[in-house]
Amino acid sequence: MKPPLRIAILECDTPLDQTREKYGGYGGVFKALLHAGANALGDERVSAEGGLDISTWDVVNKQDYPDHDEIDAILITGSRFNSFDNDEWILKLVSYTEQLLKQDRVRIIGVCYGHQIVGRAMGAPVGRSDKGWEASVTLMKLSEKGQALYRKEILSIHQMHRDVVKSYPPGVEELGSSPRCDVQGMYAKNRLMTVQGHPEFNEQIMRELLESRHFQGIFDDKLYDDAMSRVANHHDGVIVGAAFLRFLLDD
Repeated sequence: MKPPLRIAILECDTPLDQTREKYGGYGGVFKALLHAGANALGDERVSAEGGLDISTWDVVNKQDYPDHDEIDAILITGSRFNSFDNDEWILKLVSYTEQLLKQDRVRIIGVCYGHQIVGRAMGAPVGRSDKGWEASVTLMKLSEKGQALYRKEILSIHQMHRDVVKSYPPGVEELGSSPRCDVQGMYAKNRLMTVQGHPEFNEQIMRELLESRHFQGIFDDKLYDDAMSRVANHHDGVIVGAAFLRFLLDD
């Protein structure tokens, strides 16, 4: 694709207070990731200053979507909601994704919940993992294709999920796995790229989420303490952001 890359971020949730105050919404969080990824990419066609035309769309409350001919790519964000539920807005999101999968110009990026929505739209089973929560910075063992895309053998990435894509749908390449999740990412050249983790998260965002879920009783002390012990570890979010942009720029 030739810049400017018109990327529509489909916001599937609202951040907690501290993150919302800093970034405005998950669209702002991803805009920061893509700008950092563009600067790290070292490609003169894109940078934080130019080459990216990023828009945000509230697909939960407003159920707004961009017209296909006005964008080059969508990025489906994470969410606290269940990707396998049948709420009106979720079904509309799945349907919109299915429509995009039937064409070959607009490319699809899915992150965490978005990764699961893409899997569901492609007919893969999606549901609760029997291995429980995967949270904070974890290691993702990359496949051969994953190593080629991320240019690493092992990826460190924030996680916050207990729902998973349970098996790969037809027509995609595997990107990697972790001890608690076999399907950590999917890829189809010039079509789609997904990741179960959260490259857009940083220590502050993850700490806020962990503290909130511990306070609510969603995370017990053991799970909370384990996740907090890794929250400040190095993570490769910017590397993933750069890989997303390479995927979009690739002819």
